[in-house]
Amino acid sequence: MVTPVQKCPSTARNRAESSREVPGVDVDLAKVLHGTQEIELHRPILAHGEALAHTRTTGVFDKGKAAVLVEETTVTYADGNRLWTARSGISARGEGGFGGERVPSQEVVSPDREPDAVLTIPTLPQQALLYRLCGDLNPLNADPAFARVAGFDRPILHGPCTYGVVAKALTDAFLDGDPARIRSFGMKFAGVVFRGERLRTRVWREDNRLLPTTTAADRDDAPVLSDTVLVPR
Repeated sequence: MVTPVQKCPSTARNRAESSREVPGVDVDLAKVLHGTQEIELHRPILAHGEALAHTRTTGVFDKGKAAVLVEETTVTYADGNRLWTARSGISARGEGGFGGERVPSQEVVSPDREPDAVLTIPTLPQQALLYRLCGDLNPLNADPAFARVAGFDRPILHGPCTYGVVAKALTDAFLDGDPARIRSFGMKFAGVVFRGERLRTRVWREDNRLLPTTTAADRDDAPVLSDTVLVPR
């Protein structure tokens, strides 16, 4: 069994490519960052098979200095049975200030006590290059020159890759390694991860939910993922 959090499609890449085909839509790829990601699993996912994915834009919000595009992808079998629903928030820096609706708050507050577990999660130096095999070819994650243009001193790891790495670690630690036990998993990208860094994930159990926060262990616990909730079956 597999879960699509292990291979989350890059809405940012798809949106950037499709924008070239839509008159009036012009977003600089160097200014696009993944803001939020959430998935709801309706049934176990087989390791092989065919399905139909339908994506629609559900909102465009004004964050002041950035515009936030929210897209929802529903994946179904040919018979119409739903497999999963994924929601992505994509931030386009420099595109805000157009007077639109503000982004709804989805803050998750961690309990005021010590975490129930602390996980140290490694990433590989070549992690982003391997993740590109999933189809996310954003040069921000592979090209040092492009990364510098975007304001980073070196390429960063794909946000959905970090999302999947943390999801797997939580599944292994709390769900006996069985992804079919995930009902939903959502979070906000709070900062970047550089390839080869270690992640530190503090986890609280609260009301049949896991409430993790993830930081960069090698950079003084700089924030990486926040407002994270995993709901098991």
